[in-house]
Parts: sequence; structure tokens; C-alpha cells
Amino acid sequence: MKRKNIYVAAGLGLVQLALTDARLYAQSQKPSSLNEVVVTASRSPKKISDIGKMVRVISREEIERSQGRTLPELLNTVPGLNVTGSGSALGEVKSVYLRGASTANTLILIDGIPVNDASGISGEYNLAAIAIDQIERIEVLKGASSTLYGSDAVAGVINVITKKGEGKLKTNALLSGGSYNTYKQAVGLNGNINKTAVALNFSNLDSKGFSSAQPLNAASLFEKDKFSQQGLSLNLSQYLNNTVKILGGLQLNNNKSGLDGGAFQDNTNYNYNKVALLGNIGVNVALRKGNLSLIASQNNVSNKFNNNGANSYYKGSITNVESIFSYKVNNFLDLTSGANYKYSATDQFSGFGAPLTAGNANNNIASLFTSLFFNVKDVFRMELGGRYNNHSAFGDNFTYTFNPSVLLFNSIKVYGNISSAFRVPSLYQLTSEYADPNGLNPETSFNYEAGFSTDLFQNKLNINTSVFFREIDDVIDFGSRADGSFGYLNQNQQNDEGIETEIGFKPSDKLSISAFYAYVYGRVIKSPGTPGAFNLSRRPVNSSGANVSYNLNKNLSFSLLYKWTDSRRDIYYDTDFNEQNVVLTSYHKFDAYVQYKTKKNVTLFADVKNLFDARYNDFAGYNTMGTNFNVGISFLFQ
Repeated sequence: MKRKNIYVAAGLGLVQLALTDARLYAQSQKPSSLNEVVVTASRSPKKISDIGKMVRVISREEIERSQGRTLPELLNTVPGLNVTGSGSALGEVKSVYLRGASTANTLILIDGIPVNDASGISGEYNLAAIAIDQIERIEVLKGASSTLYGSDAVAGVINVITKKGEGKLKTNALLSGGSYNTYKQAVGLNGNINKTAVALNFSNLDSKGFSSAQPLNAASLFEKDKFSQQGLSLNLSQYLNNTVKILGGLQLNNNKSGLDGGAFQDNTNYNYNKVALLGNIGVNVALRKGNLSLIASQNNVSNKFNNNGANSYYKGSITNVESIFSYKVNNFLDLTSGANYKYSATDQFSGFGAPLTAGNANNNIASLFTSLFFNVKDVFRMELGGRYNNHSAFGDNFTYTFNPSVLLFNSIKVYGNISSAFRVPSLYQLTSEYADPNGLNPETSFNYEAGFSTDLFQNKLNINTSVFFREIDDVIDFGSRADGSFGYLNQNQQNDEGIETEIGFKPSDKLSISAFYAYVYGRVIKSPGTPGAFNLSRRPVNSSGANVSYNLNKNLSFSLLYKWTDSRRDIYYDTDFNEQNVVLTSYHKFDAYVQYKTKKNVTLFADVKNLFDARYNDFAGYNTMGTNFNVGISFLFQ
């Protein structure tokens, strides 16, 4: 309680600071301006200055300057967001920890559509499945968001927005190659054909890789784990008239990888194939003072493993139907309401328990939600929202959001956020041999946050600071139950708290400098009245970073990225299945990028990561990349 009071006091101090002085905003990439328009925070387009939440935007320009990176590597530059495994072998799992929360407590969206893996142990989605060449921009919404998005949006939401057709018809192509015999080819078509907008993108990535597992003996040589990825993205939209638009999309990603036997263990005959398919179709109607949309989607994920001839598979499917109505009642009030239905099922077969079939491993949830957005003279704003959920296994549930903010001098935003969220157990946790025979409860959480953002000196100086506290009740864990059996169970409570500060400075059109610091501390309380124990495995308590970008002229630009990651705790199991507790050492990592644009729509680029060959581990017993490079060329024809 003492620590919680300290953070509440700190949050009030932030408000006082914002009223008396200016503030800085930064990221490892370009800071987001208060005037930037986002859709994830309110389910409709609004400026960041109009919403009382922290939103980080990774723009198309930033993605284009990251052509040698993967999506997990790009997201790992966002303050408060740690993607464990981003520096590991390409085929390794990438775990997303937003503000210290477990991977299952961050909701992943593609074009606003939830893309959980219904076959996963916790239901989380592996971001390595998404090819970066498909992406237009990314919005990271921090803080509990279950009122607008339902289950899993406990720590926040990552919305990956894919490329859409716009402007004149044009084509693009990319060729690149680099360390570990890694080569990529990509081609795209984008633009309008009469009233039809088309965006078609295909990419192929192939890498000879390196051994995922780290030998205990440095003299040992483990087999390299190959990786390949084919990505296809198609987005179409057709205007029937000036107000009605039909739209559809398809994202297909096929990943193949070699795997190892575990921490410090090689396996020369262990292979993995993941196929992720997302399709959607919908209609959008522009109203005189609002908008109405209806979209249906199907998300199928297939995970197949072959371990020395023994096959196993894990298949998941999610059907999602959602309608959203947004309306501007008057200058004082905006309304966003919606209805959602989601059906999830999984089929699983392996040598580690009874098979699961979609006939018995399934559930559904239906929801109604409304948020009211108040605006008093463009100074005081407030979101007040609620969501009613009915789950086939857990019955009724209600979440809420209370989110006031004040905009001073059109350049300083001070906000607070009190909200609740929930997460239902995954199908695996509910129906596998490790399911609790007495049943699991959903996690319920409460989020408190205070912060401020600024655009100062004509947007040359940005500051963004927030303090948060999150309490999760009935937190789902794996361990020993009261009857001595092992499996999934509800612990009493999980408490997480932290601070994030970002500063950005752009003294000229040529030079941009940014920096950040993030702190998070979490502990689990197993039963009422017992002391909490720190439990943020693989997550740093402290992290910081900086980015310097310089445009020498219109054609040539450079950037240098730095990130420091504090030491982390981890657990692995040795060959005798004994639990080993270790501390992963802290590390400093530098990346450099240079880009040259010719006058004929040709861009040359070079990306060097881990510039000074930092030795570190994301997972105990697994390797990470040393100094590695990627060079390439891209073309644009129009």
C-alpha cells in the first residue's frame, strides 16, 4: 500500500508540474504530436489532444526507415513495451510485455480486428507471424481498454494497420540481403482503379539463421535453425455511392522454422510450420454527423510441429462480427456505440495429453458497449464508457472507463484514467489436462493512470510522462494446487506499477533527438494477507533509450538507436527437468541505419544492428544476434 500511495502522489505531482511548466515527450523513434489523428483510442478518428490516453504511433515514414527490421524489432523500440525474443533467432517466439503485464494481457489487432491465437496456451498472438512489408502504420494504446475492445485489453492494445489503396496506381519492389544468409524480396501494387482502391503486397524472407539454443560448452557446434516467411496482403474497397463503401481484406502469412530441444539443448530434427490467415468483409456508411460500420472476420491459425518424426498440431479459429456506430450529437458530445460477437474454437493433437476438438474446446462471447466523449470549449474533455459482456462459460461481466483530460494553451494535455478490464482463460487453460477440475475464474483488473503530454515551441519539444498502477484479481497462473496436482489456478492478486517518460527535441528539419525511461515493478499475492513476491520474469524493471536522426540533405539520412535493458529474472528446466533460476544480465545495444534516395524513385539502405556486438540473452539458454547487417534497394514505379 505504501508503494501505491507513492505513485498516486507522483501522479498528482505530474499534474502540478504540467500546470506550472512545460513538458518533454520522446521515444526511440519520432514522438507523436498532440495533433496526430488516431483511431484505436476511441474507435473513431480523433486527435491525440482530444483523448486522455497515451498513444504511440509508428508512422509509415518510420516503417520505411526500418526496412531491415522485423515487426517485433520495431515494436521493441517503444518505451514501456518489451518484446522478448526480438533479438533472438527469427523462428523463436516473440513475447510482448506491455507495461510489465503478461503476454496474454495485451490485445493484438490487425486493422482493428482481434487476432488472438485460439490454439495458444494463453491465447496470445505471435507477432513474428506478420510480415512488416504489409504494414502502413501501428498504433500502441497503453492502459486498460476493455470497454471498447473486450477481453485481453488489460495492459493495452497494439493495432497493426495494413496498407490500403490510395492515389494513382503504382508498384513497388524491394531486394535485400545480409547476415546469416538472410535475403528478402517484396513487391506491391497500390492505388485506385476507377472507384476501387487496391493494395496488394507479397514478400518472401529466407534465412539460414543460427542456432536458437546456446551451447553450455563454447566449443560445441549446434545446428543452424533456418527460417522462411511468405506474406501476402490484399485490401480492397469499393464505393457504391458517395456514402456507402464495401471493403474486404486478406492477410496470409506462412512461417517455417527449425527449432531446438530447449535451453542449452540442440535438436537437428525439430521443425515448425505456422500458417496465419485472416479474412474480413464489411460495409461502411458515412452519415451526415457520424458513421456506421459492420465487419465480419475469420481468423485461422495453424501450428504444426515435427519432432524426430513425431507430429503434433494446434489449430485455432475465431469468428468475429462487430458493428460500430459513431455520432456527433453536438459540439459538446460525441457518441460511440457497438455490438460484438466472437466465437473461438481449437483442435489440438500431441503426445502430451488427450486431443482437444472444436466440439468440446470452444466458447463465445457477446458484448454491447457505449462511450460518451464530452468536450467543453476544447479545454475540458472526458470519456465515460461501459461495456456489458455475456460469456458462454462465465456469464455476465461489466467494465467501465472514466477518462478526463484538460488541454491548456493548445499545447499541454493533462489527463487521468480510471478503468476496469478483464481476461477470460484460454481454451487450452479451460479444457486441457491441466485445467482446474473446480474451474477457473476470469481475471478482472483495475487501472489507474495520470499523465501529461505537450507540444512546445511549434512542436519542436515534446514531453510525455505517465504514472500507472494496475491491480489484477484472480490472476491465472500455472503451479501446484491445494490438492497437490499441477495445472492452472487462480492466484489472489497481481499488482503492477510504473513510470514512463519520453522526451523529443527537433531543433531543425534536419535533426531529431529523442530519449525515454521506463520503470515497472510487479508482484503476485498468492493468498489474502500474504506478502507479495516480485514475479516479472524476462521483464526489466528499468529500461531506457535514445534515438538521433539526421537528414544531411533531401536524399541522405542517418539514424542511431540506443537501448539499455536492465537485468531480468528467468527460469528454465535442465535435461533432468529440474527448475533452474537465473538472472539475465543487463546490456546496452546500439543500432545504426543509413538511407539514400536517388532522384529516380530508387532508395538504397543499410541497417547495422547490435553495432558493438553486445552479448546478452532474451531467454536463458538461447542465443541472440551478434553484430549483424542488412543492405538493400527499393524501387517505386508510377
